Amino acid sequence: MEGSTYKVIELVGTSMHSWEEAAQNAVAKASQSLRDIRIVTIKEQDAKVEDGKIILYRVRLKLSFKFEE
Repeated sequence: MEGSTYKVIELVGTSMHSWEEAAQNAVAKASQSLRDIRIVTIKEQDAKVEDGKIILYRVRLKLSFKFEE
C-alpha cells in the first residue's frame, strides 16, 4: 500500500485591504517555490492600527504540500 507524505510550514501573509487577500498573498508567494500545495489552515488573524484605522491585515497560516523524495 502506497501512502503520501506532506510537509507543513507556517507563514505570515499581509495585505492593506483584507485578511482574505493576506492569505491569498501568502499562498501566491509560496506557490512560486513550492509545488503541490494542498491545504491552508488559518491559525491567527490580526491587524496593525494607526490613528484608529486598520492599516495592515496579517494572517498566520499553516500550509501543507506534498513531500517529494
